[in-house]
Amino acid sequence: MEAFNAAIPLPSSYTFATSTSSTSSTNTITNPWMDSRIWSKLPQRLLDRVIAFLPPPAFFRARCVCRRWYALLFSNSFLELYIQISPRHHWFLFFKHKSLKSYIYRNNSSSGNGQSRTNFEGYLFDPHDIAWYRISFALIPPGFSPAASSGGLICWVSDEAGTKSLILCNPLVGSLSQLPPTLRPRLFPSIGLAVGPSSIDVAVAGDDLISPFAVKNLSTECFHIDAGGFYSLWGTTSSLPRLCSLESGQMIYAGDKFYCMNYSPFSVLAYDIAANNWRNIQAPMRRFLRSPSLVESTGKLILVAAVEKSKLNVPKSLRLWGLQSCGTTWVEIERMPQQLYIQFSELEAGRGFNCVGHGEFIAIMIRGSDKSLLFDICRKSWQWIPPCPYVHGGGVSSGDDSGELHGFAYEPRLAVPVTALLDQLTLPFQSFNG
Repeated sequence: MEAFNAAIPLPSSYTFATSTSSTSSTNTITNPWMDSRIWSKLPQRLLDRVIAFLPPPAFFRARCVCRRWYALLFSNSFLELYIQISPRHHWFLFFKHKSLKSYIYRNNSSSGNGQSRTNFEGYLFDPHDIAWYRISFALIPPGFSPAASSGGLICWVSDEAGTKSLILCNPLVGSLSQLPPTLRPRLFPSIGLAVGPSSIDVAVAGDDLISPFAVKNLSTECFHIDAGGFYSLWGTTSSLPRLCSLESGQMIYAGDKFYCMNYSPFSVLAYDIAANNWRNIQAPMRRFLRSPSLVESTGKLILVAAVEKSKLNVPKSLRLWGLQSCGTTWVEIERMPQQLYIQFSELEAGRGFNCVGHGEFIAIMIRGSDKSLLFDICRKSWQWIPPCPYVHGGGVSSGDDSGELHGFAYEPRLAVPVTALLDQLTLPFQSFNG
């Protein structure tokens, strides 16, 4: 895929750059069906339909053709057409890994030199074309970190301990929508986001501050707003299961429920939004799992983990299980080929790995490294992902895991009309100072 044209001024100063894993050649088109005299007579409404099918890189390049195409991003009629017919793009959005050590150091140093601003750069990955793109988040205030993604929006949460401020951002058009702050003080809670055609649900769970020096996983707060006029500003709360341990910081949304991993021992916690309650789901082979991760793929919840039965005559492997419709049973759906797993385990060297799923793809990132695998569930194929060309260092250096990325499922959208519901709250946008 060609690069985003850097000369195209995007809304709110959002800039793109791109890199692909292969070099494309240009061929002269001699097909009479591509004669410009034919295409120049195509009605505008048909041209708009063609443009609405373009992937984001091609759309932003096309905006430099003429003033009318440049203005399509601000045309209500085109955006309505885009919402109706534009195909879904199952992409990933990665950020540089930010460890708790770097967070504590940055906040204790109180340097105020704006260096945290360098964290507000994301890396889009197109698994179909195996292409990387770089996108900046110039409008995100300092002191925020990406926490969740859904429906074309990225949820950013404040880093400071206390009540949490959350911002929903559409990175393609630079729009920001601020949610009211949570009611309970927390440190590093797990965040879940579900953006539907006519509703927004946000769940914030765990890491309740019970004193200035201690946290405990006690409660969940939920935010809801929908087109029917119903909204709940963190008014829905529920208690977490006793002795739960939430370390991943993320929730996965699948089938009207939020899911997250529970550690020591391993299990899966499920939060039913409608019923406002939690339940515990036993994980498969929980005594032999290592680095378990939950991902959503094609609407189903999948558990990805390494299996190590050291005392039994079973080869070590990386396996995928799917949660069945009954909500309690797991079925193994795939196992990494043994030769590939040997290569993977040598690179991983016991450091662990993180996973993120979107559509038919699952990306597996080795911690402390720039090495990643991509699994296509439909084709049952595995391949190594080329390292992101915009991340330098490729490993851990100077306290910053510069080569390590953590990612989210991301569906690029030019318009997310459900965010207009937040305007009904008439919340003044708070000014954040780093």
